[in-house]
Formats: sequence, C-alpha cells, structure tokens
Amino acid sequence: MSDTYRTYSLRWISFTVLYFLAAFAALASPLPEGVREVRHLEGITEYKLDANGLTILLAPDASSPSVSVNVTYLVGSRHENYGQTGMAHLLEHMIFKGTPTVRNAMAEFSKRGLQFNGTTSADRTNYFATFAYNPEVLDWYIRWQADAMVNSLILREDLDSEMTVVRNEMERSENNPVRTLIDKTRSAAYQWHNYGKTTIGARSDVEEVDIEQLRDFYRLYYQPDNAVLTVAGKFDPQRTLVTIADAFSGIPRPDRTLPRQYTVEPVQDGERRITLRRNGGTPVALSVYHIPAATHPDFAAVELATNILGDTPSGRLYKALVTTELAVSVGSGAWDAADPSTALFLASIGVDQDTEKALSVMNSTVENIRGNPFTEEELKRAKASWLNNWNQTYSDMTRVGIVLSDPIAQGDWRMFFKHRDQIQQTTLEEVQKAAETYFLQANRTEGIYIPTDKPVRAPAFEPVDLQALLEGYETERVDSLVGSFDPSPANIDAMTQRKVLNLPSGAIKVALLPKESRGDRVDASIEVRFGNAEALKGKATISSVTAALLDYGTQQLNREQIRDRFNELETEVSFDGGGTGVRIDLSGRKGTLPEAIRLALHVLKKPSFPEDQFEEFINRAITQTQAAMTEPNAIAGNTLARYGNPWPSDDLRYVPTFEESIDLYRSLKRQDLVDFHESFYGNGAITMAVVGSFDPETIERVIKEELSDWKKAPEYTRVGDPFVELKPDQIVLETPDKANAIFLAKLPIPMQDTDPDYPAMVLVNYLIGDQGSSRLWMRIRETDGLSYGVGSSFSASAFESNADWQVYAIYAPENRARLTKAFQEVLEGAIRDGFTEEELKTAVQAMLNQRALARSRDSVLTNTWMSYLTTNRTFEWSQAFDDKIKALTLDDVNTALRKYIKPEQLVEVFAGDFAKDARKTD
Repeated sequence: MSDTYRTYSLRWISFTVLYFLAAFAALASPLPEGVREVRHLEGITEYKLDANGLTILLAPDASSPSVSVNVTYLVGSRHENYGQTGMAHLLEHMIFKGTPTVRNAMAEFSKRGLQFNGTTSADRTNYFATFAYNPEVLDWYIRWQADAMVNSLILREDLDSEMTVVRNEMERSENNPVRTLIDKTRSAAYQWHNYGKTTIGARSDVEEVDIEQLRDFYRLYYQPDNAVLTVAGKFDPQRTLVTIADAFSGIPRPDRTLPRQYTVEPVQDGERRITLRRNGGTPVALSVYHIPAATHPDFAAVELATNILGDTPSGRLYKALVTTELAVSVGSGAWDAADPSTALFLASIGVDQDTEKALSVMNSTVENIRGNPFTEEELKRAKASWLNNWNQTYSDMTRVGIVLSDPIAQGDWRMFFKHRDQIQQTTLEEVQKAAETYFLQANRTEGIYIPTDKPVRAPAFEPVDLQALLEGYETERVDSLVGSFDPSPANIDAMTQRKVLNLPSGAIKVALLPKESRGDRVDASIEVRFGNAEALKGKATISSVTAALLDYGTQQLNREQIRDRFNELETEVSFDGGGTGVRIDLSGRKGTLPEAIRLALHVLKKPSFPEDQFEEFINRAITQTQAAMTEPNAIAGNTLARYGNPWPSDDLRYVPTFEESIDLYRSLKRQDLVDFHESFYGNGAITMAVVGSFDPETIERVIKEELSDWKKAPEYTRVGDPFVELKPDQIVLETPDKANAIFLAKLPIPMQDTDPDYPAMVLVNYLIGDQGSSRLWMRIRETDGLSYGVGSSFSASAFESNADWQVYAIYAPENRARLTKAFQEVLEGAIRDGFTEEELKTAVQAMLNQRALARSRDSVLTNTWMSYLTTNRTFEWSQAFDDKIKALTLDDVNTALRKYIKPEQLVEVFAGDFAKDARKTD
C-alpha cells in the first residue's frame, strides 16, 4: 500500500467515525413534539404522529449516497366497490396531476433529479422517489407528499386528458397473451373476492368513472392514519423527523371510519378452466391454486414448494416438461398478498408440441407430491435461492424502503423479516404437508369444470391473529455499519487501481475499486474479446448461442450443479455475448467472490454444451422468435434495424429477418459451438472491473491462477460501425388483433462523442424526450393523453463519427394520426422557437444530479469502468463531460437542435392493428 493511499484511508476513517458519532447524537436527541417511538428492528425504527396516526419508518444507512422516500397507502383494487374497478390505479395517475401549490409534480421531480414512480396493487398504492442525498430536496419531497395527501386537485379536465393514457396502459397489457391468460385464469379462480379483478380495472368502469366518486375515494383513503411514510438510505434522522412532523402534523385525523373488508372467497369445490383465443404468440399452459395469505403460518412452506416445483433448471416441472421436450420453458410463483391468494404454474409450449399433454403432465407433477415426496436437497436449494434474493434486496436500504410497501399492506412491516425467519425455519415435513393440502385437483383453475364423484377440498382459511404472531418478536441480526462514499469523478479515479496483468498468452486490463458496501456486496465484470469481422463471417448466431450456453454444463459440473454452487456462494451471475466477445457479470459478497470468479472462469474455459441442453435452448429460441413475429414492438424494431442495413448476410453487422433467425437456429449443431469455443475463446484481449467490498490482491491472484494456462485467442480487432445515411421513409406495418400500437423513429447523425457539439446534442435529446418534463412527454402524455410511454434517446460512438437519435411511443391504433400530428408539432415548435433559459437551467441541474446518482451505484461504476478500459478513458472524462454540460449556453443548445434534428430526414415505423380501426371507420 502506498503512502498516499494510507493517508487517504486515515482521513476516510476519521470522517466515518465523526459521521457516525454525529448520527448517534442525532438519534439520541429528543423527538419532535407529537412524535413517539414505537419499536426498532434490524436498523428500522417505527414512529407515530400522535396528531393524526401517521406511521413513520426510518431506515438510515450512511453507506448509501442516495435516499428513498416512500409513502404507502393501505388502499388497492381489493378496496374498490361495484362499478369502481380501476379507481385505485386511476387515482395513482391523478395524484401526479398536481395540487394548488405544485401544479406539475413531474416537472418539479425532474428539476430536482428524482427517480420517481407510483404503483398500485390489489392491497396498496405507493408513491416513491430515489435521489442523491440532498437535505433540501429531501425536505421538499416530504412536504410534497404531505401536500399530495390532502390537497390533490383531481380535476375533470386532468382526468379527461389522462384517460387515453390509462387506456393505452390497458392495451399494452392486452398485447401480452401470457399476462392476459394469467389475469383471466385468476379471475376464474375467484367468484367473489376482488383479487379476481385486475388492478387496472374494467374498461367500462374506468371510462365512466364519476369524478366526485373518485374524489370521495381519495378523501376516504388518502389520510395519515391510513398511510406509512418510509425514509431509507442516507439522511439525518433527527432533521428528517422534524421535517415530517412539521409537514404532516397539521393534517387533522379524519373524522371517518374506514369500510371493513369482509368478503371471504369460498373453498373451491372443483376444477375450472378458461380458454383464451387470440392472434399471435405461442401456446401457454397455466394452472392456479388457492393458497393462504402471506401472514398465514403455511405460506412460507407453500412458497418453498412452489419454488421446488417451478425452478429452472432444478425444478420438477423443468425436468418433467422441458427436458422431455413437452415444453420450452416453465415458471411458477406464489402471490404474497394480505388475503388468501394464489400460486401459479406456467409452461410455454412450442408450436409443434402438444399443449394438452403438457398441461396434463404439469398438473400431475404438481398434484402428486404425496406419491413423490420432496427431498432435503430440493428444500435446501429452494431456501438458498430465496434467501440469496432476500439478501440481495436487504443489501440496498433504499430498495428496502420501497419493497416494504408489500409487507406493510399485509398488515405489518415486520413481516419483511418474519417471513425470512419462517423460510429459514420451515421443515421438509411442513413443505410436504403444504403441497398435499393446497395443490389439489378440486382447488385448481386451468380450464372447464369437470364433475368429480369424491372431490378432495382444501381447508377453509381462518383469520390470522397478527398481534399474537408478532408478540415479542425480535431478531438477532445486526449488519455492520459502513461509511459514506464520495461519488465524485476525482475520488473514483483516486480510489481505483488500474493496471495490466501480464500472462504468458496475453495481458488483462483491470480496474479495481475497493470500497466499503452494505453487506460486503461487490460487483465484477469480465469481458473476453476475440477475432475480427473477416474471421467471424457467418458466425454471428454461433457466437451468441455459444455464449448463452456456457453455464448450461461443463466437463465437471452440470447446469443444476453450477446454479446450486453460485447460490451457495451467494452470487448472481450472467454470461452474455456474441460477435467478437463474451462477458461475465457477477454480483456477490466479499467472502465468496474469489471462489465465484474461479467458478465463472471454469465455466468460461470448459463448457461441455450438453446435447439435451443445446436442443432445449434452440427450441426455446425458435419459439420466442415465432412469438415475436406477431408483436408490434418486435416487428417495428426489426424493421427499423434492418432498414438501410448495407452489410451482407454473413456479416456480424447484418440484421436477419425473423424467418432467417429461425433458419439459422435450426441449422446449428452442437459441434458448431464446440468448434467455435475451441477456435476463438482464450487470452489476448480481456478486461475486468471490480467495485465494492473485496481484496484486490486476492482477486489479482485468482485471475492469474485461473487464466495463466489458458490458450491464446485469435487477435482481436474491433468491428467498425461506420455512419450510414438513410433515405427518409414512413413505414406502416399491420399487426392484427393487437390493442396496442408502437411508433419508432430514427435519425442517423454523423457525430462522435468527442465532437464539440456532442454535449449540446445530449441536452437537446434530454429536453425533447428523455425525462418527465420533456417536450414530447408534456405534449403527448400530459396534454393530449395519447400514450402511456413516449420518449427519445441519443447515442454516439466513442470510435467513429456515427450517432443516432431515436423516438418511441405506444398508443391505441385509432390515435395514430393524432400522435403523428403531436410529434410533428413538438419538433416544429422546438426548432422554430428554441428552448428557454429556464428549461436549460433546469435540465442541466437535473442531468448533473442524475449522473451523480448513477456514480453512487456499484453496478454503474463497474459498467463504466468496463467501457473506459475499452476506450482508454478514466472518470476524468466523466468530469470533463459534466463541465461541458455546465458550460452550455442557450445558443449552443438551440444551434445544435436546428443543425441536427431534421424531421424531414426521419425514418418512421408504425406497427399496429390499423386495419381494424379502418373497418370501424367504414
């Protein structure tokens, strides 16, 4: 360790000690008047506002450079009455329409660099934002939440403009046959309970909603005694409590009693069936079973049983259906809801496979646990997978602050921890009993009703005494505290060790950024490059399939063993690649990262490409491609990517049609992958980045030990991506029986990211369509209410003068003309009048805030270092870009806008069921 590094470390430690002394002092300070502490558990403290009953959860984490604020209202679609379906979700949209003091909430959020959203489920609605810690922004957002709780306008004109947006969201869901099948099957499973209704509601209820009923719904449920405010991440607890008390204490406790939810779904007394027929897609088989509520003692056992059955590749359904070629993929899930809910099992069926046979095998596998009991090995694997996912969530307290909404809706936030304990403590006997109790023929919904002489039924569900369940509940888990991290480019460069590891067969460029992180988390990426455009002619599909199948088996381990070992190492891993390279991404823990890297490199060097796994992958790829052939998004995207493509069909840069892709998959043989791996994989052009809690010397040693004896890869030469001028065009594509349509547009621009105009063009794109107060968003989403999602993007190469500006929007097919007109008017108005000083000032600050937030995330730092290792850059480049953004003048931005954004040169693609709309008109 150098003297410079030791000096820095001492300064950092001193700062950390002072920070936590200050935090302790803040927590020890007297609580604001009217605030009382209720309980504390695993870093989260619950408070109550005596004035109105508001529940407050504070989860400070000094190691996080960001903070999340989340308000959860205990109201969702299950609280809606007859004729009110979709009201909770519609209200979620309306809250963003403003209050008398904040008329355009989304614009204010964008101005402050907030990443925000609102979501609605059957049990709750929540509004949250995450942002780089700034006490003024935190104070403002907390006060906005208080303002929105009781002062939202809920205006008729805002409802009218938002109606098309909500319809568009409905249509987006209806385009997905799997999502629709799940909704309809679950609806058939419920006769009375509102869990059988979709959260988005019935179209007639939404379109005919009474504005006064909507306001009454708002006033009834949006009250402090029906809400939980969570603040998590980096913040001053004492100051934040003072702000919360000041912002919310003035809201009086409401003089009303909330309606009691008393509908109980009767025990199902026979199997049911739903058949969905629509154009496009591939067959799917689905079975749904009633299960207990998330707070029921049996729920953990049910969830583990569901995982054992539905996991890929170790699950029973995978082995019964996929390995036998009855299906191309399987999945499962248990819904953790406040009331008794459902577990589902799903199989995706190839067009040449027998759907009825697959469904029969799936049902017999799920319902025959008594005849084929679970094993301890299966339970151990299911627990490891579940707990690994839980720990991944718990390592990021800002994320915890948001996901707490669901346990809050279940009745108590402590269920987040209680359920973890229940998973850990559940026995094999309990899992076996749960499966035998609930996974029954009479309790299944998958199709038509079939009478049964002697039906076996599930037991009735009894109410859960939550207070008794949680009486005296404590846990022993205590996570170590870590200090804050300075995400400035200069500090990132100073803390990063960049070096070249020389091996006998090549050199490895590495960027190692050791830093403390919550839960000792660490992210790592390794990229191997090889070959050139000439050597890889005709090998694009072989290259991508080779990378995709690396972890499907090695010479020593099968796919299941590889998956189990990574779970044991508490590491998430992915292998991805194609063309001239392959990349490994890992997210794990300090103590297990070295072994995880060894395992990943073993997989990289010694794949076996098992014949059965190869066949399964090819069948799945073909099925997915066939499904894409009827989807508007996929069709439009493929058409735009192919438009003007100048490369021959054997070039890496060529974009095949769907039919060509299927033919390429069908022509592949397992030996093609073996030969490709032997010919191209090896040392020579490898980069690696690691960010988080780890020991650099250990990682270097592991890399050298694992790669020193690997063969040399063919010399790597980057495949160029030169600028291609496109002829302007407007392409209309018919996609029958699709409720949602897509608009895509592309404008090639001869520009490199080192060009003087590049920063200005980045800001031009930001102002036109890359954030919540952009010109496209405000006109098409907010004013005209035509689209649920609209925006633009801009990217430029770091290697050659080649960039493109792209636009997207989803919409109802009948609104195509209105969408086109609005889009044209936005561009024409911007070019004619230019942007304003206020827009520029707000956009610059928001963009800088977002970039700072991105640099605080280990995964972003890892990806950025991987890019910089390729382009020979450091975060000095990032700082220089920030400085250029700050220095932009209004003239710079308007000049770039008029110079590069040429509406008449766009290639536009529209895909949707426009013929259906024409038939309506006729």
